[in-house]
Amino acid sequence: MTGIICIDKPQEITSFTAVNRVRRILGVKKAGHTGTLDPMATGVLPVMLGGATKFADFLPTHTKAYEADIVFGISTDTYDVTGKVTQTSDKCVSFDEFNEAAQSFLGESEQLPPMYSAVSQNGVRLYKLARQGVEVEREKRSITVFSIKTAPTDEENVFTLSVSCSAGTYIRSLANDIGDKLGCPACLKRLRRTEANGFTLDDTLTLDSLTELAENGGISQYIKSVDTVLGVYPEITVTDAQSKRFSNGGALAFDRLKNFSRQDGLFRVYSPDRRFLGLGLSNPTKAQLEVARLYIP
Repeated sequence: MTGIICIDKPQEITSFTAVNRVRRILGVKKAGHTGTLDPMATGVLPVMLGGATKFADFLPTHTKAYEADIVFGISTDTYDVTGKVTQTSDKCVSFDEFNEAAQSFLGESEQLPPMYSAVSQNGVRLYKLARQGVEVEREKRSITVFSIKTAPTDEENVFTLSVSCSAGTYIRSLANDIGDKLGCPACLKRLRRTEANGFTLDDTLTLDSLTELAENGGISQYIKSVDTVLGVYPEITVTDAQSKRFSNGGALAFDRLKNFSRQDGLFRVYSPDRRFLGLGLSNPTKAQLEVARLYIP
């Protein structure tokens, strides 16, 4: 079984655990996700199955979207309510104050990753150091917040934040930074990913639904083919001889390709019978289409 399926990750399990459950439910040997979600977080988790795992780096969009509840008056070492409390305050934050502070993070900025994160430093994951009580200096990373929407909640000092952002943006850090800007400790109370790699919540299945569909033989319609997900890249059809050469890792000369535009970038390569062969990378300097990644079901 090869392709991509999207699940709605439940709370209190890791992304790794969720992927393992998908692998067991579907009976596939190899599976991987395209971006970690914290155990407390729920929502969109694309899972690559079989030969699709080799194309994770080529997914056309890495934009993510989240909906979060931020609580003011408390901060923790993890920047969310699951962590150890590090500071409290009786200060009340108004919705207008929250909205103004949140909107100030629109656009490009530098963000400091939290210690409890999967970022590696000197070959060690930060969260492993954090669990040992070790805090190290981290380098800020460039992020982009494309849009921010805010809303009040029924709870005092708790507000909802909806964000569309670049990959690598930590919403926990954003919550902490908004608190710092307002001079009031803050952390995440709830986090739900609503979009990832072009998938939305409408594309997801719960693990229970996945199990039921797998048992009833109705899962195939929910598995997207690799080339469909890579549809942003232009396609090119090659001859039988070229298909064999490409599948063996050989580059294809521009002047032997029919209707090829010779532009830079990636191309989906198909055989005459519409078999997806993989991704080719145009190399104008050598005037050839080189193998970027072969598709092996």
